[in-house]
Amino acid sequence: MSRIFTTSFASVYPHYVTKVEKKGRTKAELNQVIEWLTGFDESMLNDHLTTGTTFEEFFADARLNPHASFITGVVCGVRVEDIDDPLMQKIRYLDKLVDELARGKALAKILRA
Repeated sequence: MSRIFTTSFASVYPHYVTKVEKKGRTKAELNQVIEWLTGFDESMLNDHLTTGTTFEEFFADARLNPHASFITGVVCGVRVEDIDDPLMQKIRYLDKLVDELARGKALAKILRA
């Protein structure tokens, strides 16, 4: 089992915020991307951040967007569409969306609208 599964989402979230803000994007946009992927509104997201939910628990609670399978590309040298472990794939979907946001991609494209 990968160490990321038992890592708290709250310990990684600030890194996501820093990454997107360094590139001129906002925490609100990041939260919108997370909500699109997981179905968590701001209140639910804050609950996960304050309770120290692990990535495993975070994605167990999520209602994954039906369009998540349209997320393709490479994260950490691995194609997200080729990842066999369902939990790792969801984590990499999130990583990919954060990367796209930080790279300045239009929100409509990130959200596969």
